[in-house]
Amino acid sequence: MKKQNPPSTKAHVVRGTLYVLLLLSALVIRLVLGQQNATNSAIDHTKSSGNIPEGGPPCTDDTWTATSITNAPAARYWHTAVWTGSEMIVWGGCLDDFCSNLSNTGGRYTPSTDSWTATSTSNAPAARALHTAVWTGSEMIVWGGGGNNLNTGGRYNPSTDSWIPISTINAPTGRNYHTALWNGSEMIVWGGYGSNGYLNSGGRYNPSTDTWTPISTTNAPAARSGHTAVWTGSEMIVWGGYIGSFQYVNSGGRYDPGTDSWTATNTTNAPTGRGSHTAVWIGGEMIVWGGAFYDGSHYLNTGGRYIPGADSWTATSTTNVPAARAYHTLVWTGSQMIVWGGEGESGLLNTGGGYNPNTNSWTATSTASAPPARNDHTAIWTGSEMIVWGGYNFPAGDLNSGGRYCAQSGSSTPTPTATATPTATTTSTPTPTPTLTPRHGPTPRLRPTPPPRP
Repeated sequence: MKKQNPPSTKAHVVRGTLYVLLLLSALVIRLVLGQQNATNSAIDHTKSSGNIPEGGPPCTDDTWTATSITNAPAARYWHTAVWTGSEMIVWGGCLDDFCSNLSNTGGRYTPSTDSWTATSTSNAPAARALHTAVWTGSEMIVWGGGGNNLNTGGRYNPSTDSWIPISTINAPTGRNYHTALWNGSEMIVWGGYGSNGYLNSGGRYNPSTDTWTPISTTNAPAARSGHTAVWTGSEMIVWGGYIGSFQYVNSGGRYDPGTDSWTATNTTNAPTGRGSHTAVWIGGEMIVWGGAFYDGSHYLNTGGRYIPGADSWTATSTTNVPAARAYHTLVWTGSQMIVWGGEGESGLLNTGGGYNPNTNSWTATSTASAPPARNDHTAIWTGSEMIVWGGYNFPAGDLNSGGRYCAQSGSSTPTPTATATPTATTTSTPTPTPTLTPRHGPTPRLRPTPPPRP
């Protein structure tokens, strides 16, 4: 087991006299000119060093600010996180190193006030980890996970701080290590590991009718866990993962819910087989990166860009690429993909990098005031900041700390997303992919080994 020496979790927010004077000057100019439209105000968002979060001050590009731990949820990993448009909601997870103590608690974090509010436990789903969560635009839906390969879930409304259960009639078989995404009207779950092994089945849940529709298995990809899934606007693309017997795949499939049909993804020039990687849809193409496969212990810093229209792959650059890793997180800002944290050959990481697909180039993220190194955490994108939270650190253990990383965004109006990979478009339909690909298979762990895993 390799120890880390993580940096301090303290971050410094500079609000000096110069900043105050700038704000006052901007207000005076707006009053004098009588301008009512914020886009014509003295503060030009398109030229600032970073976007301005709603209700908060400007953030400085490539800087970290610690999230408050006052009233934060208990330390945990293998939880989920969604972004609502104004709050990050975290829920569930493991509360001890061996994941013998599961949680059905959570919290809502408001970045504009750096404050936490607990989520209700009244009528909340049973405690679990390695579940999934999506944001519908008004509710968070959680489903599946362990305990005992659950096929139950719940819908959480932050406006009323209330839960309602979701139907189990025709629901997919219980599982964990699966994926889930929101397509604008339904939650689609697929794959994972259940009581009878790896799965290539799934279901579509409609919250308007509280009903499930099974997904066809005809021409579906091989049963697997530790894969990723993205929504393109018309199709779900699943890729990679672990199929058992020490086999990691570089195959996948495109699922069309309109026709309930599958089309295989091309493997020519595809990245090498892997699991516990990340993936994002950027509008026109899917980017996968990182992950691991088992040959003693092998982490990856390679990736690929898949264009479904051409059914073709192009490799991502490895020049200035972050260190190889798995169990990390990824967000899409509208102009760059940011990966952070996870574990690699040297142990746990608090480093990361931004990948610009337009230039096929990488830029390192600052480590000054970055959160301590961790894996099995979550990350979401707010429109101006990436918020990472929770996870596991050695030797500190489970974490309830986090950080906000400021980065320039290509989209001034972020789409609420259920995961670490928001859509690249500015439409109202969120495009979630898994918050993180949970552990699976035989990859060595950086914490005491929990009960047997698939």
